[in-house]
Amino acid sequence: MLSRLSEWFWNERLWFPEGLGWADLEDRDGFTYAKAADLWVTLPIALCFLIIRQIFERTVALRLAAALGVKEKVRVRAAHNPTLETYFSNTTKHPTQSEIETLGKKTECTERQIHRWFRRRRNQDRPNQLKKFKEASWRFTFYLLAFIAGLAALIDKPWLYKMEEMWNGFPMLTLLPSQYWYYMIELGFYISLLFSVASDVKRKDFKEQILHHVATILLISFSWCVNYIRAGTLIMLVHDTADHLLESAKMFNYAGWRKTCNYIFIIFAMVFIITRLVIFPFWILHCTWVYPVTVYPPFFGYYFFNGLLFVLQCLHIFWAVLILRMAIKFLPANNIVEDERSDREETDSEDEEEEKEKRAPTKNGPVQNGHPPLNNNHHRKGK
Repeated sequence: MLSRLSEWFWNERLWFPEGLGWADLEDRDGFTYAKAADLWVTLPIALCFLIIRQIFERTVALRLAAALGVKEKVRVRAAHNPTLETYFSNTTKHPTQSEIETLGKKTECTERQIHRWFRRRRNQDRPNQLKKFKEASWRFTFYLLAFIAGLAALIDKPWLYKMEEMWNGFPMLTLLPSQYWYYMIELGFYISLLFSVASDVKRKDFKEQILHHVATILLISFSWCVNYIRAGTLIMLVHDTADHLLESAKMFNYAGWRKTCNYIFIIFAMVFIITRLVIFPFWILHCTWVYPVTVYPPFFGYYFFNGLLFVLQCLHIFWAVLILRMAIKFLPANNIVEDERSDREETDSEDEEEEKEKRAPTKNGPVQNGHPPLNNNHHRKGK
């Protein structure tokens, strides 16, 4: 059964235009071509990345954090309370007003004490600034080096300037050493990100991040197996162009360097829009979707490859919306850029302000049902 499945999966009619096949990718006359077996090397590379990351975050990242003034904030831990802990773990982390009243009867605590306990307990599960900074500095380092290496590998290649050249001679495209290592290292890195996603900072776009990593791994692997390596190197370079700018903006954000963060974020937003919403769809995607059918009839691999590219493009649009939201928030008042995907840490002072607002009269009379109206000051604090 596995043999039949393998035979069907590697069917030449699925992955190549009519008249071409795996035999065309056999090494000959001193020329080397990409092979599916080469991808096994990405697993030890991914493992090496996981090890290097741990060493980097505990040494280089910590020193860099100290140099930029990033400190691990000491949080007030929630007092031990088995009843509240059980409710927090098994029922909800955000109890309603009626649930808080019920818990107050069970624990003989005031509503304010229960509010504060849940807030402190939620903060305990949130990653601190130092952890976020170390993750961002690791990704910044890789993306910057990958961008420089990718640019060096492609700067003298004709398909960087005339994208139709990526299909010249397909599928007999000779594999260059620079292309080999660019592919293996990029794929190994994304596999390591997929392995570490469970321990990384959880963000609101967690599912989209998983989808992005899986689509990227499939795209890089597939383009390697069927020798779409020229298109693959261009796609990787386009993605690496903006990523290191975002991670550097995050680093300065966590360090509290507001103006530096804002300036870098503006540059990142422009580069992201240009590369992901202009160059990627109107140059690269156009060349992989429109141009090939002028050379050979469409086949399954053609649709599969472009399908993955369209998934990436949808994610680009999704993240572009988040980027524009952040830009709109910080540009008018020159405030610090906040990551739309992260939860804001709660403070004890918030509960005290809410209590004052509940007791304070308004133009329309007392606040009803314990829900204070939103005013400008309170709204700004919630950003």
